[in-house]
Amino acid sequence: MSHDIWLWVGFNIFVLLMLAVDLLVFNKKPHEVSIKESLIWTFVWIALSVVFGFGIYHFMGKEAGLHYFTGYLIEKSLSMDNIFVFLLIFKYFRIPKRYQHEVLYWGILGALIMRFLFIITGVALINKFHWVVYIFGSFLLYTGIKMAMEKDKEVHPEKNPVIRLLRRFLPVTHHLQKDNFIIKKRGIYIATPLLVVLIVIETTDVIFAMDSIPAILAITRDIFIVYSSNVFAILGLRALYFSLAGIMDLFHYLHYGLAGILIFVGLKMLVENFVHVPVEWSLLIIGALLTISIVVSLIFPQKSEKEKMESAG
Repeated sequence: MSHDIWLWVGFNIFVLLMLAVDLLVFNKKPHEVSIKESLIWTFVWIALSVVFGFGIYHFMGKEAGLHYFTGYLIEKSLSMDNIFVFLLIFKYFRIPKRYQHEVLYWGILGALIMRFLFIITGVALINKFHWVVYIFGSFLLYTGIKMAMEKDKEVHPEKNPVIRLLRRFLPVTHHLQKDNFIIKKRGIYIATPLLVVLIVIETTDVIFAMDSIPAILAITRDIFIVYSSNVFAILGLRALYFSLAGIMDLFHYLHYGLAGILIFVGLKMLVENFVHVPVEWSLLIIGALLTISIVVSLIFPQKSEKEKMESAG
């Protein structure tokens, strides 16, 4: 790590303090997060992310700042796909809204740890074996094309190998036990649906990280910038979830924009030894793809089931 150790220590202390304030002050008791509350927290996290980005721009230089903002935009864009999957998971397990915040809180905390390990591993592999870049690039290209072609997302938690492993060691109740993840009854520990949902979300995030981490590594190999842009995007994901949960169906063309972003960064990785794409252009292209997919979704709204049946008839 080329940066001063105190930069890492200070940044992680700040993150832990913000998480502590979130859980112990503002969300001490389980409750249904209102749209107003989620919008406030979304604004807070975006504001903190932007201020931090300008700090990098000022103290580490223009290129580092642009790398941070591009990485943040990539991660923030791809996290929109996470939100839709989280909705399906909560719906599948019928988790009340008042318990969803705590599940996402611990899920995101676990995601921060796993993504740090992903970033360290990814950078180490690229530095030691440069040809890994072509594997990452090809994977992103394949994932982008696959995302563009898929129509409807589905979740199948019963096929999750980690859940199967959990059930070998712990009995699982089908009934919620307030906000408890594990309960003890007659000396036996029993997992609740909240723990099952948490594990599904954690393993799902590992899959998402396999897309987003290589995508940011296509922009920069600076571990601190990759990590900090990831952290800020993920920390704001929980608030963004409650802000967008009810209107995600409006953005029915969004996955094409996300697919375009993955295809672009995949191609960028594959041709980086032959064609240099300035970071300013990368930021502009990624922002344009995301904006166009959202605008087109709003201009051409998705037909309701009734309208589809009428047009088919």
